[in-house]
Amino acid sequence: MNLLEKYAELAIRTGVNVQAGQTLRINVKAEHYEFARLLVKEAYACGAKKVIVEFNDDIIGKEHAVHQDFDTYVEVPEWLKVKINSLLEEDLCNLSVYAPSPGLFADVDGEKLATASKNQSEALKAYSDYMMANRGQWSLVSLPTKAWAKTVFPELPEDEAYEKLFDAILYATRVTEEKDPVEAWKEHNATLHHQNKVLNDYNFKSLHFKNSLGTDIVVGLVNDHIWSGGAEVAENGVVFNPNMPTEESFTMPDRTNVNGRVYSTKPLNYQGKLIDEFWLEFKDGVVIDFDAKKEKETLQALLDTDEGSRRIGEIALISHKSPISDLNILFLNTLFDENASCHMALGRAYPMNIKGGLEMTQEELLAHNSNDSLNHEDFMFGSEDMSIIGLTQDDKEVVVFDKGNFVI
Repeated sequence: MNLLEKYAELAIRTGVNVQAGQTLRINVKAEHYEFARLLVKEAYACGAKKVIVEFNDDIIGKEHAVHQDFDTYVEVPEWLKVKINSLLEEDLCNLSVYAPSPGLFADVDGEKLATASKNQSEALKAYSDYMMANRGQWSLVSLPTKAWAKTVFPELPEDEAYEKLFDAILYATRVTEEKDPVEAWKEHNATLHHQNKVLNDYNFKSLHFKNSLGTDIVVGLVNDHIWSGGAEVAENGVVFNPNMPTEESFTMPDRTNVNGRVYSTKPLNYQGKLIDEFWLEFKDGVVIDFDAKKEKETLQALLDTDEGSRRIGEIALISHKSPISDLNILFLNTLFDENASCHMALGRAYPMNIKGGLEMTQEELLAHNSNDSLNHEDFMFGSEDMSIIGLTQDDKEVVVFDKGNFVI
């Protein structure tokens, strides 16, 4: 079995963990057709009832964005809503093979992109709700494209850049010739679950983040919050890994209780545009001021999507010394870059991050100070000198991070 076959097996059996009789939907780049074939073969070997493969291409996507008029481009056709939402009637799981195109849409009308994204998020909200509430398994993995690789390693010839990025992805996802990656992930999940248990046992009221860049922010946590990370359990009882790779422990912030300023430490690739060197100022949970050296208008569009986009729905802790951070590569892909750094997400919270959350309605979640939004956009703010002080329910201070790393 070659490494690509091992990666496909890992994505199907440990990532989305396809079960007999299930329908699997795969989203994948057109140039990754060989990997798609391996995924389909593996899914049927696991007993999948049906596999639906949807290919996409960012170059074609840009042609649509540039040449369609505004109203045509931002419209979500009725057939697409019927098609996507009809899948919810199946015993459905979803696998996305993601490869970004950093900066590709930099010269495209930002309002056009933002409106199209908002309209699609609204039209397909039932589908995203299904995944975010873990009613079925879902997973996200990545493969390089030559364009993405050349952006990450501009000094290398295209083929060398591709191979170097491919090697880095396999390393980060624990796919090696020496060891079975499925077994490696069982060990990794056990480590993350122990880390989550330690954090859950402390049951902090809030976390205070500070570093030399100027980050000085207190993030309140909801009552009965749950730290998660690594493998999760879907509503149907199936264990799956939503993000591969992952190094994080994450939980639900109190949407009304975030105060201070946070500075980004890595660019945010949003709608094909790179928002870089930005900061956000929070008061009572809301972003009241912000700036960015690059793509400030794009950041504004993100924040103005809806009321929940100015609040956070996730706070995640990752030691600066971690496998992905140690690679010292800026992947320009949130799936990887977020696992090299502490991060928070503007927008919607995950219901699983509060006790009983998977059984709550959205109104009940809001009553517990969970956040709701069409967005869920992670951005990185961790650093090698990050300190984190946790405040317990009886107001005792506990050092959680020192010099960028876990100490509890």
